Amino acid sequence: MKRKLFVFLLIVVSFCFWGCAQESQQTTEIEQGEYCMKIDGVVVDINWEDNKSVHELLQYAKNGVEINMHQYGGFEQVGSIGKKISSADKQMTTHPGDVVLYNSNQIVIFFGQNNWSYTKLGHINLREAELEDLLNKSSVNLYLGEK
Repeated sequence: MKRKLFVFLLIVVSFCFWGCAQESQQTTEIEQGEYCMKIDGVVVDINWEDNKSVHELLQYAKNGVEINMHQYGGFEQVGSIGKKISSADKQMTTHPGDVVLYNSNQIVIFFGQNNWSYTKLGHINLREAELEDLLNKSSVNLYLGEK
């Protein structure tokens, strides 16, 4: 009887680990997928955060999403994603290059600083002057999608 119980528990634990491995594999595919971000046609390198908001955004952008953005406050570009995604807002000070989610449905890219409650999505790897050249305009077009 003890041997049957042991074998049963071993099988259950094996299935649990297999299920976790499958879930992890799906997450890894999204994190390491070949996603592209372009601002006015310029490809930018971004380090994505590992959170539910990013996973939902990248899944939504799998077939490509264009977002018309407009400058706000002289330090950021803001645009509607076109749908609501999960958020986990917390008070933060943003820095040039930060990409955040605002109000569960707007993406914001900073070329200056601000202090507000956002969900961090990632950070663009460009120098401050390059970000300002790219973003300090009345409007920009943001493209997200697979390469």
